[in-house]
Amino acid sequence: MKKLRVNTAGIDIGSKKIFLAVEGEPVRSFETFTEDFRHARDYLLSKGIETVAMEATGVYWVILYEMLEESGLDVWLVDGRQTKQVPGRKTDVKDCQWIQQLHSYGLLNRCFVPDEQVKEIRAYQRMREDHIRTAAMHVNHMQKALTEMNIRIKEVISQIHGASGIAIIKAILEGERNPEKLLSLCHKSIIEKKAHLVLKALEGHYTEAGLFALGQAYQAYLFYQQQISACDKKIQEAMEQANNYHQDKGIRDDIESAQGRKPVRHNKPQVDHLGGHLLKIFTGKDATNLPGITDYTWLQLYAETGSNLLKWCTEKHFTSWLGLSPGQHESGKKKNTRNKKYRPKAGQIFRQIAQSLIESKKIALGAFGRKLKAKRGAGIAVKATARKLAVLYWRLMVKGLDYTEKGIKDYEQKVNLQKERWLSKAAKEMGYQLVANQYVE
Repeated sequence: MKKLRVNTAGIDIGSKKIFLAVEGEPVRSFETFTEDFRHARDYLLSKGIETVAMEATGVYWVILYEMLEESGLDVWLVDGRQTKQVPGRKTDVKDCQWIQQLHSYGLLNRCFVPDEQVKEIRAYQRMREDHIRTAAMHVNHMQKALTEMNIRIKEVISQIHGASGIAIIKAILEGERNPEKLLSLCHKSIIEKKAHLVLKALEGHYTEAGLFALGQAYQAYLFYQQQISACDKKIQEAMEQANNYHQDKGIRDDIESAQGRKPVRHNKPQVDHLGGHLLKIFTGKDATNLPGITDYTWLQLYAETGSNLLKWCTEKHFTSWLGLSPGQHESGKKKNTRNKKYRPKAGQIFRQIAQSLIESKKIALGAFGRKLKAKRGAGIAVKATARKLAVLYWRLMVKGLDYTEKGIKDYEQKVNLQKERWLSKAAKEMGYQLVANQYVE
């Protein structure tokens, strides 16, 4: 084989040490402190290295990657699965040499690494998601504490962490026990429709341990709500900086936020003009025109994939990176294959949207998902629907192709047309002729 790159280096990264391999030189090791990273960078530059490949190991690579990139080196972050296909190379020294050799022959693929602006928004968004999950855990703790005292408000109020539920819990912790007074704290629609049930649900058996557990969960829930609000403020600042960057680059600034944005039902970020910020970043291309995508899910996708989807040269590359491509073992024979564990966050977002689309009764993609679910099961249906949506997203952002939702009727007409064509072809092959609207009793 012919070498495609010269002056290459390979780095194997660990928690305590990194190992550097330069062709023709003995392997060098450095500790993972910042000062040692500088020594490693200076060593590479002194050897005339132009390009470096390193494995994506946890978060250990982040700082070293940035330091090497700032020094002018062409840094390749590669998936560890690409370098571990050959047995026998188990030591750190051999690993870095093997990475350098593969990189010099052009046998490694570069992982996607977002730019600094997207990386910052991603950090805030992922922290926000973590806080939401933790807050949900404390909601369950509040429900458990109430149930242990036989206060059954979760059976009559849809969300105990809604305005009515939180008001009741706060009053209980402040010492209120009268069901009538607790009922008066609820929203008027609950009082009008469920007053009798709420009164029965609020008649509990209070215990000291139950009230303590309720108070602990309530305080923890409020704390994480504050953390979520702090993340929203940082996202707001980062989005404004991203728009200022686009203005400095001469990118269109005459785009205004479209009216009538899709409502965000759960965990809506408190970011002013979120849709307008995203429209400016994506130069007027509106992902919310696609089914199931709101400004919030669009923000999540932007935090994971950035605004330049040309980094994936085709829609197939994009869906493969998302982990949404169909499997390669689609025959009648049963094969022992392991499911891929590689599922990027962006692919999970598309899967979550697909699950909601399958439950929809008015969208064509939902009808497609339900049809496939009946044949192949829920897992394959969600994956296939998510792939279709990801393809539409890539085409919109790269080619600017508009999407028009034509509804379930149009989809059913296409399905019936396909069935008619198949029947006509089968009848022709067997020497029969289809006759429409004639029935024989």
